[in-house]
Amino acid sequence: MARPAAEASRLGLADIGALLAPFPGRAAATTRVAAASTLTCLIAAIYGTPEAAISAYVIFFINRADRTSSIVMSVGMLVLVSLIVGLVIVLAGFTLDSALLRVTCMAVASAALLFLTSASKLRPVGAIVAMIIGFGLDELGLVPGGEVATRALLYAWLMVAIPIGANVVVNLLMGPSPRRLAGARLAHCVRVAAHGLRHPEAGAPAIAQTLRDGVQPVAGWLKLAKLEGSANAADVAALRQAMTSTMAILMAADVACRQPGARLPAPLADALAEMLDAMARMLDAGGYPVEIAVTLPDTAANLSPLQQSVVAELRLAIAHYAEPEAAAAVAPAKHADAEAAAAVAPAKYGDAEPAAAGKQRGGFLDADAFTNRSHLHYALKTTGAAMFCYLLYQQLDWPGIHTCFITVYLVSLGTAAESVEKLVLRLAGCLVGAVLGTAAIVFVVPALDSVGGLLALVFAGTWLSAWVAMGSPRIAYAGFQIAFAFYLCVIQGAAPGFDLTIARDRVIGILIGNLVVYLVFTRIWPVSIAARIETALATLVSQWQELAAARQPDQRRQHAATALSLQGAIAQDLALARYEPASVGPGQAWIDHHRRRLGVLDAVAGPLFLLAERFPGDPDVAARLHAVKTAEPLAPASPAPLETNADARTRDALLAIVDKQLAGASSGPAHPPASHAHT
Repeated sequence: MARPAAEASRLGLADIGALLAPFPGRAAATTRVAAASTLTCLIAAIYGTPEAAISAYVIFFINRADRTSSIVMSVGMLVLVSLIVGLVIVLAGFTLDSALLRVTCMAVASAALLFLTSASKLRPVGAIVAMIIGFGLDELGLVPGGEVATRALLYAWLMVAIPIGANVVVNLLMGPSPRRLAGARLAHCVRVAAHGLRHPEAGAPAIAQTLRDGVQPVAGWLKLAKLEGSANAADVAALRQAMTSTMAILMAADVACRQPGARLPAPLADALAEMLDAMARMLDAGGYPVEIAVTLPDTAANLSPLQQSVVAELRLAIAHYAEPEAAAAVAPAKHADAEAAAAVAPAKYGDAEPAAAGKQRGGFLDADAFTNRSHLHYALKTTGAAMFCYLLYQQLDWPGIHTCFITVYLVSLGTAAESVEKLVLRLAGCLVGAVLGTAAIVFVVPALDSVGGLLALVFAGTWLSAWVAMGSPRIAYAGFQIAFAFYLCVIQGAAPGFDLTIARDRVIGILIGNLVVYLVFTRIWPVSIAARIETALATLVSQWQELAAARQPDQRRQHAATALSLQGAIAQDLALARYEPASVGPGQAWIDHHRRRLGVLDAVAGPLFLLAERFPGDPDVAARLHAVKTAEPLAPASPAPLETNADARTRDALLAIVDKQLAGASSGPAHPPASHAHT
């Protein structure tokens, strides 16, 4: 199999083409961003508010896949910004006449908010709020009196309030409901499984990627659907069961595609695929299938143990696809001795921390907010970089490059690996956006004679940049930078602008801001991504241990969805680790070792899942997971209590696959799974 684009250290033209290819929902999300940004520009032009380019750019940070999340994010940010601006108005009385106090307030407020950005649930919007405070306090230094200063702060509030209002309006009119997104995502996953059953070789990569990012968002969408009233309690329960059943279908199809001995005969595969396609059509139509009669051809009686395990899993998941009560009634409870062993196994093998270890999901602050120095270091580094840029353009008396100050808040990241890897994307995106913006000023803007023409230009430029930003994390940052540079060149006021000097200065500011962030984050308290990988791998093994010990099918399938999503994130981090300087990051041997560990977990995921579904709490499964974590030799397998020889053959066949992968783990590097998830 060709190496996924997400794992390549450098993207070729073919890789970039694949990352720019359409996928379900990409065009709709891109259009919503373009519409909201264009509406923001229209409102800013009508009222003549300053910094319309920044207002349009805010849309990229507050728009989400579904309308409910977008609106909640927008309203929450409006409340937060209102409180912050009110605080700045109070501070204005003390800082208006003192440049030293003003700069001090900028630095203190920035550090405090960036600390919360790193260590709390303020993470999605904290940096933008810090930028707004800095912008507001900076404006205070440009005005002569208190009344004008207050007006400047209100303009800073409008800079965020306008895009928030535009985003709410666009999502009310065009945003998909979370109920619709959940059904569409499940339909897509079921279709991918059907294609994989029919064409194992061609369908294996799509199934592998869908397992990483397929069903994970559905649970959140269902909660939002219940909150907004687009789905009642019965529908939510049925779709939650459909989500776990879809996970089981994908896992069984993955085993059928990746294990030659598990591939199904064509008549049987076609019959199952036709049922899955019919289910997908029903999900696309807004419903969900119930009371499915699974009728299979006679060839189902002459299957190998591996094939039987795949068919049994598919039959169970399809028959009770969206029926939570029926699925619970057939939960395997016959292996009482094996389940009793599961209660002992975690004490022996479950030495990894739980999945949520170290985090308190219910609180505003992270559990390590005041013990992990990385949060404080991030706040101080970003604030220091921003204040350096602020003082630079002040001392040079070159206000045109003030975008360097803004850029610092928009591009700062937590680790050196992310900073280095994203620097290339930022610079490339900035240059592309600058070229597009300059070309528009030279060739398009002179032909415009109204605000309508300018808005059409903004819509086109936004659509192109949003298409990139809505794609893979490998290129998303480039899309953000394309939009930022394009806006700063083209949106120069309430009417079409022709000043190339403004475009030149703003682009120079963006480049300076990016370079300052790179230097600061790789030279001062550099944070390696290695610690995050180690923690994530331990959490990943814990997820599989909890899955193997879980007694209820829905619990096992939820653990599987979380584990496979985490595998994709770890693969992405391992790809980023290669970007870290030798003085900061781990060596190549460390990276290869962890790639092998992740590759083993990816290779045994399907067989482990089928074992856990058929034989929950099997101590030999726990022993193998322990071996993956510690690299200790395996003890001889002990027979589990079984009722039939068919069960014994199935268990032995699945364990043999796991043992083969564990035995080959040290023979060469294993490539981790593809991780270019779509959001």
